[in-house]
Amino acid sequence: MAIILIVDDEFGIADLLVDVLSDEGHKVVTAANGKRGIEVLETERPELIFLDYMMPILDGAGMLQKMSENSGLRTIPVILMSSMDEETVMERCKGYSTFLRKPFRIWQVLALAAEILGNNKPGPTSPSVDNLP
Repeated sequence: MAIILIVDDEFGIADLLVDVLSDEGHKVVTAANGKRGIEVLETERPELIFLDYMMPILDGAGMLQKMSENSGLRTIPVILMSSMDEETVMERCKGYSTFLRKPFRIWQVLALAAEILGNNKPGPTSPSVDNLP
């Protein structure tokens, strides 16, 4: 399956995402802030990144900015996560693929990952990210 990078300073959320995505067969690596996330990208080339917006040292917006400056990194899809509404986050943040509002439901994580990684064939029982509660 895919290599997925989780960048979040909330260890409970990072651990939950690791468990859920690992159970789906993905290799999951983590970083506690954007600076460490950029360092991980020097050795790992994930196919998807779950990135928290608010973190110490280097936040999600800062990590996205650094990724946009590197042609090898700017094409990696990023799911930006925040407890703030997307309109507020969009004022400062560019370059992410999809927004996931915290708190989220596990099926939302799985649906977004499957859609972005191309493993989800839309059908009548597939959850739509457009209809997330």
